[in-house]
Amino acid sequence: MKLRIVIFTSVVTIALLLKAAGPVEEKFKEFDKNSDGVLSSDELNAADYLPKMDLNSDGKVTLEEVRTSLASMSRSALAKLRTNQNATVAPSITAPVELQEGPQVVKASEAGVGRMAPEISIKKLDGSILKLAAAKDGKALVLGFFSPTCPMSGKLGPEMARLEKDYIAKGVSFIWLSAPPTSNLADITKFAKSYQLSATIASDADGAVAKALHATTTTEVFVLDAARTLIYRGAINDQYGLGYALDSPRHTYLRNALDAVLRGDTPGIAATTAPGCALDLPAQEKNTTGTATYHRDIARILNQNCIECHRADGLAPFSLTSYDDVIEHAGMIRKQVERGAMPPWFASSGPSGSHTLFSNDSSLSMADKATLLAWLNSDRPKGDVADAPLPRKFPEGWVIGQPDLVIQLPRPFAIKAEGTMPYQNITVPVNIPEDRWVQAYEVVPTDRRVVHHVIIRVVEKGGRIAREDGNGGNEGLWAAYVPGNSTRILPEGYAKKLPAGSSLHFQIHYTPNGKATEDQLKIGLKFAPKPPQYAVHVAGIANIRLRIPPNEANHVETFSRVLPVDMMVSGFMPHMHVRGKSFKYEITTPDGKTETLLDVPRFDFNWQLQYRLAQPRVFPRGSTMKITAVFDNSSGNKANPDPNKSVHWGQQTYDEMMIGYVEHFVPIKETKVTLH
Repeated sequence: MKLRIVIFTSVVTIALLLKAAGPVEEKFKEFDKNSDGVLSSDELNAADYLPKMDLNSDGKVTLEEVRTSLASMSRSALAKLRTNQNATVAPSITAPVELQEGPQVVKASEAGVGRMAPEISIKKLDGSILKLAAAKDGKALVLGFFSPTCPMSGKLGPEMARLEKDYIAKGVSFIWLSAPPTSNLADITKFAKSYQLSATIASDADGAVAKALHATTTTEVFVLDAARTLIYRGAINDQYGLGYALDSPRHTYLRNALDAVLRGDTPGIAATTAPGCALDLPAQEKNTTGTATYHRDIARILNQNCIECHRADGLAPFSLTSYDDVIEHAGMIRKQVERGAMPPWFASSGPSGSHTLFSNDSSLSMADKATLLAWLNSDRPKGDVADAPLPRKFPEGWVIGQPDLVIQLPRPFAIKAEGTMPYQNITVPVNIPEDRWVQAYEVVPTDRRVVHHVIIRVVEKGGRIAREDGNGGNEGLWAAYVPGNSTRILPEGYAKKLPAGSSLHFQIHYTPNGKATEDQLKIGLKFAPKPPQYAVHVAGIANIRLRIPPNEANHVETFSRVLPVDMMVSGFMPHMHVRGKSFKYEITTPDGKTETLLDVPRFDFNWQLQYRLAQPRVFPRGSTMKITAVFDNSSGNKANPDPNKSVHWGQQTYDEMMIGYVEHFVPIKETKVTLH
């Protein structure tokens, strides 16, 4: 039976109604007027709802079908949108308490991704011992747990065989480990034969391997590169979970990770939970013995978190790709890490032990931060070069691949050597004869050292540029650039519309760096091969009536908008100028419940970051989205141009803004949301 998952506003509405007032069972009973245990089209009050929740097409909706539809909406369709010391790979990952459980994205560094896996002795079924160092014989090694008695392992058996067939020839090795405490060799052998698995089968009856890797379930897989660096851990895919099954996976996590390793890249999603049968292991304690070394530990932390920018020809002012680089800049590294300025990430953490809220969370894990600072405060041992990670590879040219269309400014802007510059504005015709759907973009300055940020908007044919207040024109923004965040690659089925005959308006903030130069930036676009299922938009909540008193260190402004329709939200980008101090998004749903969606307690104008939700959210019509901003217009704010001035809304950095950009997506037949 094919599970049909369709998200239209009507389905979202009834799903939210069923969820809103308490347990699903209670709401189901309210709809079930004749108490026969099923819902008819009359009871649903709209025949249109019936086929979208009637999964077996029998003309009625059961409680189980309602549950499945709700789970499908929140996990499958929305999920299409698309980080210790020494011998410890990762802390345990705890799955959320729900009846239906699918893979959840988790912060890669908290899951041990980027760390060196400990040397492990693996016992093969014939009794011989295999050392993990054998992974260096290939390009990657997959360590995957299974249990012959776990239904989830059985469901994934065919995919395990397909993975072997597709990747062994490409240099990937597989070791399938029977999860503890399974020790029946007959059952293990039968499982392997029934799915025609040809790779190494091993037993972990005593749990030694699971303990070393901090494995959690019978379906969890670990991908190591040739230097034993953990590249990915989590689910094979999302086709099966606890309480649901799909015709085919929507996220092929393991395949994506292996493809990334083979091309020398990092996976877009590097860690997830792995729904399966839970392993009964003793509580793990972090190994704090031993001393970190540069080759084994520090280089991996820097590879994972820093050298995206801190490398030759990178955006950062110096490289951190060698031991000598790190020693030369040790004082600055220590200072910036201690004060939380690097890596740049300013959202507050969620509750302890919870999954990351944001897929692009770049903050250091507590373990990595402690390891790095402890090493910097020691005699900074190099360690054994044999423990060094593989060097990271970065694409030459366009990160998104060769664009289908490149739009460059018609002339360069002259950047003076010193002082400040007002925003530069220019509109460039696109010259496309028909509407196109853009699935990826990349903004490339010709002199990145002086480009602070860029806001790009679409100007439709015959139209005019939108005001930067989030309420006028076609979009709050269409594309954006900040150092280290110059690309946007949308998943299959999602795209941004570029209308025929339209133009792109560029608003560019240049920051002189002591040497006069020029910049003539460009944007590369990759078009979707076919019309998408969902159109991605960015709306804005803006308070244009700002009045910030002089010499006020903590001036608070708030602004709210009521959602006119059900809104599917995938991310946020707060925007203020140099007096901006903090920013917060909150949502209050029609049932009166209020939730903080994003809290940025230390806003930094130098980093106009986007915060992309790991799991997109649906908010019902009538919800109120509120933004709260705090401004520092005092002399204590060293970036303040004039603390004696009353500050109002304006385009330049000596003025102020307060915009809460909200990325959302809609089925292409529906209308985007305007928040006013």
